Amino acid sequence: MSRRSRFGASEDESDINLTPMLDVVFIMLIFFIVTATFIKQTGIDVLRPEAMTALKKPTVSVLVAISEKGDIWIDKKRVDPGTVRAEIERLHAENPKGGMVIQADKSAKYEKLKGVLDAARAAGLSEVAISTES
Repeated sequence: MSRRSRFGASEDESDINLTPMLDVVFIMLIFFIVTATFIKQTGIDVLRPEAMTALKKPTVSVLVAISEKGDIWIDKKRVDPGTVRAEIERLHAENPKGGMVIQADKSAKYEKLKGVLDAARAAGLSEVAISTES
């Protein structure tokens, strides 16, 4: 026979069941992970030119940086100019509703910026913006 305590319950029944609380915590964790927005980064810092009419873009699926030396960075890695279009298409396929923002250093050559713009147009992106300091 099991020993009964003063209130009539056995010693085995006095434990608190934590399973429902753990289920709620895990569901909340999954909810926050799914709804979190992740900040996209290019991989390098650039000195952007200043502009008086700068506007914020709400959704960006592709973020490209052009360094002062003319190096092109997409998704934290240096990209060869010949593969820029493929990288843009890959990132745009992940989020087709987002646009593209180019962060070109103010000392970068215009031909590199034009090459990235041409690659974006060839990849089918209609919303392309150039990032500036406001």
